[in-house]
Amino acid sequence: MLMPSSLQNPAASLVFILAFVATCAVAPARVDYATFAVAADHEVASQAGAQILAAGGNAVDAAVATSFTLSVVRPFSCGIGGGGFMLVHLRDDPRNPGHALNIAINYREQAPACMTPDYYEKLDADRKLDADFSTKGAHAVAIPGTVAGLLFALERFGTMPREKVLAPAIRAARDGFRADKAFVDACDDALKWIRAHDGAAERFPLVWQTYAARGTRAVGDLITSPDQARALELIAAQGKDAFYTGDIARAIVDTITRDGGHMTLADLASFQVTTTEPLQTKFGDRPILTFPPPSSGGIVLAQVFATLNARRDHAVASLNAGHNSPRYLHLLAECSKHAFADRARFLADPAHVNVPLKQLLDPEMLMGRARSIDTARTQSHDSYGMRLDEPKPTPAPDDHGTSHFSVIDAKGNAVACTETVNLLFGSLLDVRGYGFVLNNQMDDFLTRRGKVNAFGLAQDERNLPAPGKRPLSSMSPTIAFDGPPESPTSNVTLVVGASGGPRIISGTLQAALNVMLWDFSAADAVSLPRMHHQWTPDDLELERPLRGGDTEAALKKLGHTIATRSAAAVQVIRASKKEGMKWDAACDPRKGGQPAGR
Repeated sequence: MLMPSSLQNPAASLVFILAFVATCAVAPARVDYATFAVAADHEVASQAGAQILAAGGNAVDAAVATSFTLSVVRPFSCGIGGGGFMLVHLRDDPRNPGHALNIAINYREQAPACMTPDYYEKLDADRKLDADFSTKGAHAVAIPGTVAGLLFALERFGTMPREKVLAPAIRAARDGFRADKAFVDACDDALKWIRAHDGAAERFPLVWQTYAARGTRAVGDLITSPDQARALELIAAQGKDAFYTGDIARAIVDTITRDGGHMTLADLASFQVTTTEPLQTKFGDRPILTFPPPSSGGIVLAQVFATLNARRDHAVASLNAGHNSPRYLHLLAECSKHAFADRARFLADPAHVNVPLKQLLDPEMLMGRARSIDTARTQSHDSYGMRLDEPKPTPAPDDHGTSHFSVIDAKGNAVACTETVNLLFGSLLDVRGYGFVLNNQMDDFLTRRGKVNAFGLAQDERNLPAPGKRPLSSMSPTIAFDGPPESPTSNVTLVVGASGGPRIISGTLQAALNVMLWDFSAADAVSLPRMHHQWTPDDLELERPLRGGDTEAALKKLGHTIATRSAAAVQVIRASKKEGMKWDAACDPRKGGQPAGR
């Protein structure tokens, strides 16, 4: 592993350490575990997963328990009204003993049958411009996938019955949980929109009344969810059918119809979980598994890692300059701009359009890209990314507010899972009688040609909506190893992912590099301030601890336009360096989670 040369010199080491401490956010206490660990962005959810592991469950059992509990305690981020990606590594494949299993489970939401490429443009024309069609209410909702995905994973790769695995979530819903700062902040954000729109409080009562308490919600308040407990009990008893063809399905359709949307029972029954091989890449000599399209995060990570691998001289110079030095931040920004330009031009759901993966990951192309990076200057905006003379998208042959958690069990099996309802509290629309909000995932499509989405992301027409299609995602669940991932003798060294729109990708990237390149503890890896650049807009976003002073001045001299923005929330489990301990786990202080384990 490359290490900062400054750390090899005692005098220089002191300077480096002082600079490092000065740029850190308030880091969580380091927590090492001898046997297993769960890192979710809420303590109750981490504990739910750890309870299942303590009872003899495997990493998939624990992941399913953690996710269903997050639906209760982090309803503004994820839940049974949303969807996600689960990356699974089992050292011993139950279907093929003696071999490791690596699988990417895709339960990203799908567009309902009513969706056409010009659906939102027609709404705007028919009802006058209303930019909230794709983000608020029934028109914003895609077919939820979380319940189908979790039960698929449990049935195929778990070891416990669903009644036992859902028990912690049902208990959390019935007994309640305490509102933390992240919860109250999310409610305050939603209230700004609700108060600014006539009738919104009556239209979205779960968020307005139950979660935000009509504007009086405070840290420490007890919040119960008896209606969601009822939904979870139905799922525990009846499985997937309860949600997709039974009582909950009918309630979803009634809710969307009442709000003017067009989802049907046939749409819900049509939802499909898909599986594929993970996208494999590497950083240095470390093999890495991440998520393929319709995740854009895996491709961006793979391109950045490959670019850094190709220019070890840049990497070494950045190491010598120090962590979060202008040279290091500039290098990450330039790599990211290339990859995000490719994201905007080429990525979408490969089940519906041709995505040029081979060209995007071509070693010669990426080597040329690495050589083109100028360490002394940014380049023109249109010089970034790959150029392909390709036709417009064509059908592929027959043959994507967020929460991430990481799990590692006693046998070294691992799960990296990222789930979402998209923006905070999704569409704000709740399913009456069952206590959960529906996603607004349709906004992750290109809903209006020539315009960016709610995250400011430019997208190609490949990502226009169509029936059954999954929108492009930034979710980036990632697992790193000390040997070939397919070998049962290889060990997991890092489980990482993040929440926070496109900053998921930059957060996952920097936390992974903090471990793999800088060898920081999990707590330090998630706490350090970060940068983000997504090519468009052409802004280098820095967290506040990086603003001002010599760092910002040096980056401006390199040609960067500087902006301030908060970063993603990252959850990390890494191999422990402490004797007698296997795992070092941490949850990002930006969102306030706590790991659990033994």
